[in-house]
Amino acid sequence: MAAILSNLRHTIHLSIVLTIVFLGAYVFSGAIPMGDALWMGLARWTHVVSGIMWIGLLWYFNFVQIPNMPNIPDEQKPAIGKVIAPAALFWFRWGAAATVFTGLLVAGLRGYTVDVLSFGLLSEIYSPQYSFIGIGMWMAIIMAYNVWFIIWPNQQIALGLVEAEADAKPKAARTAMLFSRTNTLLSFPMLIAMAMAQTVFG
Repeated sequence: MAAILSNLRHTIHLSIVLTIVFLGAYVFSGAIPMGDALWMGLARWTHVVSGIMWIGLLWYFNFVQIPNMPNIPDEQKPAIGKVIAPAALFWFRWGAAATVFTGLLVAGLRGYTVDVLSFGLLSEIYSPQYSFIGIGMWMAIIMAYNVWFIIWPNQQIALGLVEAEADAKPKAARTAMLFSRTNTLLSFPMLIAMAMAQTVFG
């Protein structure tokens, strides 16, 4: 077992095998039927996994890395900037993209994409839940936009991943931090909008 757990790839492979076993148990026990319900379950699972990756890293940056950077000796900071941060930003931005994509997929499978994106204003029968989940979805889309088009380009400058003037780095770092903090501000209300909607939509 130590050989599996000491290698991340082996750990993830075993986790996926266990996931498939649990999925098979759901299907063969009759707890979830084959067909649309199965695809909806898989889409929702993928959405949740992507969201955990994205928001988990957002909170890592804001609750752990940013507040503790001033406490790290200058000679050790390159390890964060050149190794840890670029790896975390890779999973961060693709987690954001996957979360939005799979969220739209879930909405499409449920048949309420237009209803929620229009806050229920274009639905035949209005439901307040359409408004709330729509607000949550738009918050997530705005947050993902911030990740890809503001935070990531500015982090590339701040971390020296792209060529830029030396005086541009502090400005880029601050811009990235402020928009990351904006996403943190939006994350809690976005999640409550999503979580509460599930009590109605299931």
